[in-house]
Amino acid sequence: MVVLHGGPAAAGNAAPIARDLADSFRVLEPWQRGSGGEPLSVARHVRDLHEVIHAHCGDAKPALVGESWGAMLALAYAAEYPARAGSIVLIGCGTFDAASRRRLEETLDRRIDDGTRARLKHLAEDYPDPLARLAAKYALTQSIYAFDPISLLTNGQETEPLDVRAHAETWEDMLRLQADGVYPAAFVRINSPVLMLHGAYDPHPGQMIRATLAKYLPHLEYREWDRSGHSPWLERHVRDEFFAVLHAWLARHHPSD
Repeated sequence: MVVLHGGPAAAGNAAPIARDLADSFRVLEPWQRGSGGEPLSVARHVRDLHEVIHAHCGDAKPALVGESWGAMLALAYAAEYPARAGSIVLIGCGTFDAASRRRLEETLDRRIDDGTRARLKHLAEDYPDPLARLAAKYALTQSIYAFDPISLLTNGQETEPLDVRAHAETWEDMLRLQADGVYPAAFVRINSPVLMLHGAYDPHPGQMIRATLAKYLPHLEYREWDRSGHSPWLERHVRDEFFAVLHAWLARHHPSD
């Protein structure tokens, strides 16, 4: 199976998921293309993923396990190559419409304390460069995505610094494709089993995202945990149950050899 990190461009975020699944499955954890000579796009990431699958999976249809942006990439890949995608797991899936993004921003705004709000207000002055500003905003707001996280120092988290240019280019292209009506409509082509795992405390509104996707994926299964934020594998109260559910579902829909 292929485990896809989020961000976009948060390479290494999914390492604990890949490590846990490796006890039962053969796992690939590709780190997605960073910024460089060409502007990044969803299509570029889909092509890169197809090359990885073609090179390492032969004729097998690998399961795709994506977290956050990685969940969105898994769906984009399966829509483009439905015959090559096995079962799909969406963990903390991102938004596919403006209404869900408004709810996300409203939730984040409610959670921000006065000190952080003041620092965010002055980001443009403190960081004239847009990419540096994005990185600073990311650093200031990450803690409010979690409910009761396990310390990353004890959890084997392996991350690279956020590639803010890759993040911006990729996300802007995803927003463009949504505005043009490409996504989520293209997901009607997906016939793989799909499971969505979400934390109720995740500012990404799980129920709204589920409702949007269900119009095109009527077979979508959904599981939500109350005491979990955006990354259930890092949440103290649900981590063990999260992995148990993930393993059991994959064993049913994508049995190992």
